[in-house]
Amino acid sequence: MSQPTSLPTTPPAGETRTSRSPRRRLIVLGVIGLLLVVAVLGYRYFWLGRPLGHGPAGPSVAREMFGRVWSDRKVILLGFGDGVTAGYGATPGHSFFDRLVKNPADEFADMSSLCLPAVLPNLEAKNLGLSGSTSLEHLDILLPRVPTFDDDTFGIVALTTGGNDVIHNYGRTPPREGAMYGATLAQAQPWIANFEERLETMLNRLRERFPGGCHFFLANIYDPTDEDGDTLNAGLPRWPDGLRVHKAYNEVIARCAERREDVELIDIHREFLGHGIHCRQFWHRHYRSADPTYWYFDNLEDPHDRGYDAIRRMLLIEMSRVLPQRLAP
Repeated sequence: MSQPTSLPTTPPAGETRTSRSPRRRLIVLGVIGLLLVVAVLGYRYFWLGRPLGHGPAGPSVAREMFGRVWSDRKVILLGFGDGVTAGYGATPGHSFFDRLVKNPADEFADMSSLCLPAVLPNLEAKNLGLSGSTSLEHLDILLPRVPTFDDDTFGIVALTTGGNDVIHNYGRTPPREGAMYGATLAQAQPWIANFEERLETMLNRLRERFPGGCHFFLANIYDPTDEDGDTLNAGLPRWPDGLRVHKAYNEVIARCAERREDVELIDIHREFLGHGIHCRQFWHRHYRSADPTYWYFDNLEDPHDRGYDAIRRMLLIEMSRVLPQRLAP
């Protein structure tokens, strides 16, 4: 006698949904968690990551320009200005000024023996750079420290000024001349005009210290925000007019260089773009794919060794272009 065929049983629809719901919730929570982890890691990488990199930084220097002596004259290399000239943030021997005078022991192969004494055998160096100083202090404090040199001495003046006027006092105090952080452009206009007059006076009085002639290499002011002006991301208070005040100061520096035949503008503002706080953001308009690294020291306002290397290279390029003719008999 045959056994009755048993029919498959189907659980009630409500029971199936109930058993699958925990699994679906776990999958959804897992995906959300993964997305959050990716978002956090991405934020840390692209917004907080500031790799310093290694190796040479900045433009290449043509070695052939250093294959012969430019002049046997007595020459003074004078450093004058703020912490960038003083070399704040650099390890010993690696500031731009130090590297102009002597190649460090760990010099990069492409810069071996490329320094001013190689082409100016009678060079002496004097660095009056003062970290944290403003353009007001350059005129009132540093300038009196510059002696009048002999008639047979030519001066090469590396000058950085104005940056601390703009960034001080980091929003901790109300804006004022020499510490303009937080000022509106309208509020800063008289201080900007005073800076232009002060810079001209500074150049004129330095020129008087060199009766045998001199040439200035005047740097402008870089921007660690890579022209975004997002000072909050740099750890500073908001400054809505910060970019405009910064630009106005750089325009003053550019005008002074244009007016004078004895001044060369060293455009570190342009060279440092893409090496600020947005250096890893490949979508940024100033992204440097060949070297997406951070060139600033921990304090944000001075370079580190690689930034100083770039400035040294820019100076040598301009000096090699100008000085052989200026020093010709």
